[in-house]
Amino acid sequence: MTPISLFWHRRDLRTHDNRGLSAALSSGRPVVAFFCFDQTILNPLPKRDSRVGFIHSELSGLSLNYAEAGGQLVVRYGSPVEQLQVLYQDLQSAGFELKEIHTNRDYAPYPVERDQMVEEWCRSAGVGFTLWDDHVVLPPEAVLKDDGTPYTVFTPYSRKWHKVFSAREQDPLSEAVVELRGHCIAPLETVAMPTLESMGFDSQSANPDGWSAFENRKPEQGILENYEENRDTPSVIGTARMSLHLRFGTVSVRALARLGFAHSEKWLTELIWREFYQAILHHFPHSARDAFRAKYDRIPWRHDEEHFAAWCQGRTGYPLVDAGMRELNTTGFMHNRVRMVVASFFCKHLLLDWRLGERYFAAKLLDFELASNVGGWQWASGSGCDAAPYFRVFNPESQLKKFDPSGAYVRRWVPEWGSPDYPSPIVEHKFARQRAIDTYKAALSEA
Repeated sequence: MTPISLFWHRRDLRTHDNRGLSAALSSGRPVVAFFCFDQTILNPLPKRDSRVGFIHSELSGLSLNYAEAGGQLVVRYGSPVEQLQVLYQDLQSAGFELKEIHTNRDYAPYPVERDQMVEEWCRSAGVGFTLWDDHVVLPPEAVLKDDGTPYTVFTPYSRKWHKVFSAREQDPLSEAVVELRGHCIAPLETVAMPTLESMGFDSQSANPDGWSAFENRKPEQGILENYEENRDTPSVIGTARMSLHLRFGTVSVRALARLGFAHSEKWLTELIWREFYQAILHHFPHSARDAFRAKYDRIPWRHDEEHFAAWCQGRTGYPLVDAGMRELNTTGFMHNRVRMVVASFFCKHLLLDWRLGERYFAAKLLDFELASNVGGWQWASGSGCDAAPYFRVFNPESQLKKFDPSGAYVRRWVPEWGSPDYPSPIVEHKFARQRAIDTYKAALSEA
């Protein structure tokens, strides 16, 4: 039996600068790579989902990278625990002994639970299981208060992040060396990767129309240098559009952080916000489904299907809100400033449960990432950590005048704006604002 190691790709669909892959290749044993389309994650998705198409496309490129280096990427569909067990048996039948599995950590509740099950099986099978931190620059356990408890406010977290970063003996942004050639192995007969159709997805999930907002994998220097000035203007490309690639790990967060240090402190701060939300979800997993601040679950959210449908369709009568929703529905992307306005309108003006809006975004956003999505929605609703206070209610019209003064963004997505075909506001701002403040105040003052 030839001893080998396995690297399990998850949210790291790349071979370059990959911490876990680098460690596996340094193990002294030949390495085979593995990816599993996880049924638990895929089953609730719509049958036409461009994110699955994106993953499928990226895996094709990864498979070619391994093959060119004499290696192999084994792609399976089903339960990761079960498929790893099947692969273990397949390798044994082919004369290979799996000694260790390397993979990169995911900090969300389900992946943590999944990894615990895999680790239990590995222990029973005598296989090593090692997790590496690759998805963030500094893992959640590294940035804590002096008393060892997690931060729940961003500004002190950010200060501590920089302090920990500077104190590290090894540069946290150093590139993980990956040399596939001579270290990989192709132990099994080639088996075709599962097709989208075989997994229950429409072949049009591979249609890349919605990916155009993320076509570049390295931010342009000019965008970063002007990021602070342009990032809140949705009519221009003033943001780096790296969120999809960070979500699926097709770029290295360390490479992006190096660019932030070099060209834009504000953009680097946004990357740290991302790590803050990852840490919050890790330390407070209940926040994935419940309000981070429990008393906010006392708010009596309204149940209004007509208002919810109008919001989903971009027919609220508020141009900036409607433009954002139509951009989302058409492309799977929405500008971050507009996301804030749209979410605030949903929670405050319509008094609808933030969970409904979060789930809608989760279904539509190509760059959906649980920690940031939940964090952003709870920020807008006031129920999260370091959230906007409940009495802060964005005025959608003021936001339009401030961030899209020429109306260029709105006209692109709401061409009937200003015509008789455009609907009247479904709720009046002054009334809705006061209703939200009164409702929140009454609920939060309950004993």
